[in-house]
Amino acid sequence: MLGKLGELNEGYNVLTEMNGQCSDMLMDIGIYKMSNGKEELLFDNKNETAVLLLEGTIRLEWEGMEQVIQRQSVFEENPWCLHVAKNVKVTITALSDSEVLVQKTDNDQEFASKLYTPNECQSVVAGEGVWEGTAQRVIRTIFDYKNAAYSNMVVGEVISYPGRWSSYPPHHHDQPEVYYYRFNKLQGFGCAMVGEDAYRVVHNSFITIPGELDHPQATAPGYAMYFCWMIRHLENNPWNDRIMEEEHKWLLEPNAKIWPEKE
Repeated sequence: MLGKLGELNEGYNVLTEMNGQCSDMLMDIGIYKMSNGKEELLFDNKNETAVLLLEGTIRLEWEGMEQVIQRQSVFEENPWCLHVAKNVKVTITALSDSEVLVQKTDNDQEFASKLYTPNECQSVVAGEGVWEGTAQRVIRTIFDYKNAAYSNMVVGEVISYPGRWSSYPPHHHDQPEVYYYRFNKLQGFGCAMVGEDAYRVVHNSFITIPGELDHPQATAPGYAMYFCWMIRHLENNPWNDRIMEEEHKWLLEPNAKIWPEKE
């Protein structure tokens, strides 16, 4: 499914809801648009929560801790992200006009709160040196099953270069996933494929990806595309890796030849 938020409204902007729209994603996801001086209090007695700064300057307060964090560009800077268990109060204070993504899902486990810094982000350049560079992009992983096995969620980011592909070669997984998009220019656009369907994605749009469907992405030439990717683990079936589509596995062979290169 494709959703378009358009220009964000002051306050909370809903992407998905566990008990509402897009409930099959099993997550509450939304974006707070906060003017300078605005304060938001987050508290949930059932759900774990991830707080990801998209842009601006905010002060985070939780469990007697306090940290001022800043981000000017999702394209140029690695993320800050606060991850807390249920029953942990988080206060967000905007020290400038800011936008903050919040991801939640149910989790009975108690775990230590963690503020992931930009230096701790796992950032790799994927697709480098293969397929004529047509799928080169930056993949950032904030936390997943490898470094936060106690969580029921995964969150990361991708920077897709102009005219390139992402989530490639085509792959799927059992778990539901949500992509939230931003572009370096407001008129930017790309194409998101989910199974047999294709969608034109734009600034502040999102797609929901049911389990078992592949979801390759393409970015229009001239525009850089950012997307935040959020996965919900399934019970006794956490997301660990991508399952490549059988018919496209040849692309992973070391000596795969791409037309017009001759066999």
